[in-house]
Parts: sequence; C-alpha cells; structure tokens
Amino acid sequence: MPSVILAKDQPFDLDLSLSCGQVFGWEREETAWRGIVGQKLIRIVQKGDRLSFSGADTGFIRYYFALDVDLPEILSSIDRDPVIHYAVSSCSGLRIIRQPPWECLASFICATYSNIPGIRKRVHLLCQNLGAPLSPEYPGLFSFPSPTAIAGAETCMLSGCSLGYRAGYLRETARVLAADTGWEERIDALSFPKARANLLRLKGVGKKVADCVLLFAFGKWESFPVDVWIERIMTRCYPECRDLRTYDKISDFGRAYFGKYAGYAQEYLYCCRTVLAGRVDAGKGRGGGSNLYVPDSQPER
Repeated sequence: MPSVILAKDQPFDLDLSLSCGQVFGWEREETAWRGIVGQKLIRIVQKGDRLSFSGADTGFIRYYFALDVDLPEILSSIDRDPVIHYAVSSCSGLRIIRQPPWECLASFICATYSNIPGIRKRVHLLCQNLGAPLSPEYPGLFSFPSPTAIAGAETCMLSGCSLGYRAGYLRETARVLAADTGWEERIDALSFPKARANLLRLKGVGKKVADCVLLFAFGKWESFPVDVWIERIMTRCYPECRDLRTYDKISDFGRAYFGKYAGYAQEYLYCCRTVLAGRVDAGKGRGGGSNLYVPDSQPER
C-alpha cells in the first residue's frame, strides 16, 4: 500500500477526524477505515506518523484530509482561553476534512435532529438504494447518489432510507441542483455571508446545515455552526454568551471571538462536548479568563 509520512510538526489523528461528526460515509474496519468518496473506495490506516492507504493517490489523500494545512498555526490563533486550550490539547491532530460539496450538503440535510449513528445509517441507505455500483470488483458497494438520481427517485425509494420528512427536502434540493451544474463553483467564489444566503434558499437547508456545508465542503473556516452541544458549551463556559438565546447571536459571537478559523474552534469544542457541556464554574466573574470552566477529566471519544 502507498503511504504518507506525516511531518513531525503537523499532527494528524485519523480516528478523531473521521469520527467527530463532520463526515458520515466512513466505517471502521478493525484498525483501518473504509470510505467511498466520489467513485473512490478508500481504505486507510494510521500507525504513528505513517498513513497507509489504497484506492486513491497521494495528492488526493493530502488534499482530502487537509494535510497541506498548517494546523499548529491555526490552533495557535484560536487557543485564547482555558476552555479552547483544553479542547485543543485533548484532541490533538483533529483536522477539518475537505468533502465533496454535494455529498456534504445532502448528508447534512439528512442529519437534522439526529445523532451520528442515525445519520450514518441514512447515508448508507441512500448509497445502497440510489447510488451507482462502484465496480464488479466491489459487489454491494455504491457511490453517493447524484442530485439527478435523488431528484428522479420514487417516493418509496427515499422512504426506505429512513429520511422521514427530510425526504421531500432532499429531493427538492436535488432537483434544483441537478439543473444548476455550476452551483459548487458559484458558492465557492462567494464571500461567507453571500454563500450562506445562497445555500439558505435551498429546501431543508437552515442556518446550521448551511454553516456546516460552508465549513466542511467549501473551506470557509470562519463558519461557526451551532448545534445543541455547541450552544451548551458556549452559554455555560463563556460569560458573554450566557444570555444569548438565538442561533445567530451565538454563531456571530463565535466568529468574532475566534476569528478567521472559528470553524476549527467549533470542531475542537465539539470534540470535547461531553465534558465541556456537562459542567461549568458559573460562580466566578470575568477576570483574566478565571471564570472559564477548565475540565479536570479527559473527554470521551
């Protein structure tokens, strides 16, 4: 198997990056991971600073897993208080994956009001029911369905994917994008606010879905998605957020506070969600960061 040797000053943790709620088409196979990206069936395993893989070339692996990104520089810019410092220290090597935009968008439409296992199940069923067979060499494995495939799917096929009310949203958005072949390039070229407004026009795309897609597929790292976990962390650990009760206000604070790499801060906080959202020392006032909750246990993974 070909391999990539990681630079000593550029940490990467394959397990964290694939299991932290940003991508849903990968499965663990003993010590390795298997995922289908586009028409590629990729198997990859990490042993120390070596990534060994099959099904893709080195350039793709470096790009997809963002190995060309200077992670320490990003983390140094967001590591500005005890809460995020704990997250950065506990989740070393977590990187934001560069996902294909349609796969990311469709997956997050399927993700609303669900947990990670439920989302993975829906993505798997979508591929099984509506995806194209990879090749005779891999029987039973299918690519992620195209917008055209989903737009033309019968109701019973989508219903069999456990989508519930999301089925209608996904099919309508697939119909719109199947007829708009340049949508990815258009979104990519827009500023964050304009790209967000553009995505919000699509069925099933609310603010959180739009922000996730902009972060995980378009590399707009200022995006700061807010789910129930991030809301709890921000309102319990950051005094400025304790009275904020709307998505926009919390997200705006995250972008302003963490800066151009706010999305990385969000992902690291999410990685430590079960610890950070569970406890907070709310009795101390602002004063050099002393009021920020500093966990005394390791996060669950």
